Amino acid sequence: MERPGSGIPVLDPAASAKGLAQGKLGLMASTVIGLGSTAPLYSLAATLGFIVMAAGAQAPVALIAAFVPMCLTAFAYRELNTAVPDAGTAFTWASKAFGPRTGWFAGWGVFVAGVIVMASQSEVASRYFFLLLGDGSLATSKVVVTTVGAIIIALMTWVSYRAVEAGAFAQYALMILQYLAIIAFCIGLGLALLHGGGTLPFSWEWFNPFATGNPAGFMQAVLIAIFIYWGWDTCLSLAEETKNPRTTPGLAALLSTVTLLITYIGMTVLAMMYAGTGASGKGLSNPAGAEDVFYGLRSDALGPYGWVLVFAIFVSALSTCQTTILPTARGTFSMGVYKALPRRFAGITPKYQTPGFSTMFMGVVSILFYVGMTIISGDILSDTIESTSLAVALYYAITSFACIVYFRKNLFDSARNTLFRFVLPLLGGLMMTAVFIFSAVSMFNPDYGTTTLLGTSGTFVMGVGSLLLGLIVMAVWSRFPGAREFFAGRSLNRDTEVKVPETY
Repeated sequence: MERPGSGIPVLDPAASAKGLAQGKLGLMASTVIGLGSTAPLYSLAATLGFIVMAAGAQAPVALIAAFVPMCLTAFAYRELNTAVPDAGTAFTWASKAFGPRTGWFAGWGVFVAGVIVMASQSEVASRYFFLLLGDGSLATSKVVVTTVGAIIIALMTWVSYRAVEAGAFAQYALMILQYLAIIAFCIGLGLALLHGGGTLPFSWEWFNPFATGNPAGFMQAVLIAIFIYWGWDTCLSLAEETKNPRTTPGLAALLSTVTLLITYIGMTVLAMMYAGTGASGKGLSNPAGAEDVFYGLRSDALGPYGWVLVFAIFVSALSTCQTTILPTARGTFSMGVYKALPRRFAGITPKYQTPGFSTMFMGVVSILFYVGMTIISGDILSDTIESTSLAVALYYAITSFACIVYFRKNLFDSARNTLFRFVLPLLGGLMMTAVFIFSAVSMFNPDYGTTTLLGTSGTFVMGVGSLLLGLIVMAVWSRFPGAREFFAGRSLNRDTEVKVPETY
């Protein structure tokens, strides 16, 4: 059943709700959660050094290049969410557009990205916590940092388990702290530049992608930069718990991405002008400081109050740990509802109306992956970031193409439909596909990244290996009796009714 000429299914009054809390989040809360999921301060602190090492002075335009497919994908998400506001997002939409196996694999991509990124998030949160204590020497202890990192994942899982509203309130406080620190950092470096403290004069060449002398490095920088935008789609994963679920999450996603672009470009340009792009001293390409660029600049920007920046980065990493659990758990929850995973994943906690088992499962798997990868390879931060970007590029590409296929009957009914449901998603999907293929081929080189596993790069093993594992898991699960209804296309298909009211 559809609205005439819209291609948007109308809620079947007989359809049963999934049990999630309804109407809890407005536009502001949804936008804040989208920003909190990306954790701008943590994301840039953990990646800026690696981006500059790869792209050099073209780091700002690499950030813009990564933003373009992200923005195009956000339009595809918005259109699909308008029609099918479902917690499963990529899984649900790809299942409706392409069928159960493609949908299942898209859902696996969301899950893999969430689990892998939790390693770097908890690592940064733990390390910055210890940088605040005493002389900061405990931050160099891998055992101590990993132990506390695992505890952080457990605590954030507990917060996510209790209530989505509690998480939203926490994100308000954490986001305010982040942006106060970002503003203070920018003002501090700006004043230092005014007093002649700069290293590199501003140049418009930084925004020219053709000025790069290393195309492969530039593409690597774009892949890393994709990671720092990832997270805005949390808004869409919480659509069923949002007021006006067909419109609010999509608008929040677009607001989040634009805010992130402005934040990242501003901070990157100031950092480059002050510290330069060199590989020595405070230069942003110095391998010794690549994992915590802002830690090295804290005193330059804030003087004796440099600890405020360290604390804000800790808070930023902490917030994104919590918001990463939200969409991943709701993705596996939706897969459980439609029998793409065992029914237990569809369980709702009666008291909090959250996907209890899925949330706990996400937390446990994240801890096991983090601790396991740390034991196998002690230096995993940059590799986990790029591995995450690979999974993200994959399921974003699938979602972009799903938008075109899902709305195929209405693509040319109006100029608006042609632009937002065909042209923009097509461009976004092609860009994401190109990034995925180029990156996967590059990662196969054993010298790629900072770690080596199974004779090739750790990035390739974590990124491509985890996706291939999904094909094995899908093949095994599809043979179980409980999975037959989904893989036969009966529990979820194009005609499956939307189970979310128009408004709350």
